[in-house]
Amino acid sequence: MSPPSTFGDEVVDNFREGVVVCDASGVVLGISEPAAALLPGLVVGRTFAGCGVPPLLVGEQTLTDRRVRCRQVSVSIGGMASTVFYVEDVTDAVARSDALLAERGRARFLETASQLLGNPLHEDRAARAAARLAVPRLGDVAVVVLTPRRGRARWWRAVLADDGERHTVDGGLLTAGQLPPAVEEAWQGGEPSEADWLADQLAEVGWLGDRDPAAVSVRVLPLPGRVAPTGALLVVRDRAEPDGHDLELLRGFAGRAGAALDAAVLYHDQAEVADTLQASLAPADPPPVPGVQWGAAYRPAQSSLRIGGDFYGAHAQPDGGALFFLGDVSGKGVDAAVFTGQIRQGIQALRRIESDPARLMSLLNGSVLETSRAHGNGRFATMVLGRAHPAPSGGLSLTLASGGHLPPLVLRADGRVETVELRGMLVGVVPDPRIASLPVQLGQGETCLLFSDGVTEARGGIRGEQFGMTRLVEALRGCHRMPAPALAERVEQVVSDWLGGRNHDDIAAFAIRAVPPGAVSRHLRVVP
Repeated sequence: MSPPSTFGDEVVDNFREGVVVCDASGVVLGISEPAAALLPGLVVGRTFAGCGVPPLLVGEQTLTDRRVRCRQVSVSIGGMASTVFYVEDVTDAVARSDALLAERGRARFLETASQLLGNPLHEDRAARAAARLAVPRLGDVAVVVLTPRRGRARWWRAVLADDGERHTVDGGLLTAGQLPPAVEEAWQGGEPSEADWLADQLAEVGWLGDRDPAAVSVRVLPLPGRVAPTGALLVVRDRAEPDGHDLELLRGFAGRAGAALDAAVLYHDQAEVADTLQASLAPADPPPVPGVQWGAAYRPAQSSLRIGGDFYGAHAQPDGGALFFLGDVSGKGVDAAVFTGQIRQGIQALRRIESDPARLMSLLNGSVLETSRAHGNGRFATMVLGRAHPAPSGGLSLTLASGGHLPPLVLRADGRVETVELRGMLVGVVPDPRIASLPVQLGQGETCLLFSDGVTEARGGIRGEQFGMTRLVEALRGCHRMPAPALAERVEQVVSDWLGGRNHDDIAAFAIRAVPPGAVSRHLRVVP
């Protein structure tokens, strides 16, 4: 530096910033070595313009390839008004700040993506959401291709609109032979990177739209799952290849999208299994039997499961009669429903070798006892098992057997409600239980009602009292002309009203009504 005699080198050359001193007319009086490095060509005795150097501006500006920050101070040197410019090279600091902001932006994007992708527990919706989130943050076109099922692969594509802000989403199906080889390579866990043919493959399938394959860059990444990739992510940019940071962002997004798809697939498979099991464990519609009208209502304790610990059913017999039953097993929920399935299967098998209700229940007791002991769960059941046969004089002849269940009710044609005094021991507790059996005659238009303790023990009303047998009998008075389906539905509705939204046990009602042999019989099962 060659400042005036009053401006010492030993002062300015030790500044962190570069220093440029100018007089009132803009002529450079002095320049330190750091400033000279930032402003090549600037010399003492000439102005900035005379040296062909851009003027210094207060704040940040770019000089050649460096980012500088300048501040200006007016001073008096040797009685002469002067201006001192302090120039600092902030290129590296700005780069670090920009990198930090970019990293925070990527982290926020991945956090948002994780939240949005975690919501749709449906494979197609998760794939569609992944394609939509990738545009425009990751590319101008994004395609998510799911691994094939039954020889076909579903794909979803998001495309950035011409305004650069909105995007459209579409989808479709492709057979395995129509898929680009790059997609299949991604399903194997690879990352195809041959840029010269990736775009051509996407163009052949039609995923590039009207874009020129030679003017885009393409990345293909697997969407990782627990065991194998759940799909492939294809990202198209109308610009250069992504740098290292962008590629890491792509991989991070692909990992989150793959996890979301994997969870959606797992949920779908589990839901499919659960639906199949629930369908197999849910009560089946009773078969049509001449002279018999069935009616059933069922409300499980856990309504979301649609199954529970109460069960009912009926089977037509070769002699023209029917075997029917209603019962309640210990416990609630899925475990109880599985146990009811075992009992119904036992009845299904044993009815072929025994039609008498009491003897059949005794055989069933041995089967249940053996199963519960083998599994060590100590489960038991109560039930009423009956046989209905057309009576010679019309109506139905019933034979009822009880295994520790609530006594059935009979609605007579004159409106009376009778209790069938039927008692017995629990099913699945002791090897040789006492099982009561009674005959009951139903005239045409008369109904026998079976119900579970979820009806009588339902707590409601003002003081949370049990519904009880007395209220049930009162609710049935005047209902003797009701068809069996309507009667069962009335029981369920009256109990539900009594509950007033409170928690409850499984509720089941099963009605057997004697009708003329040619009457149309319709079954109604109420499951809210």
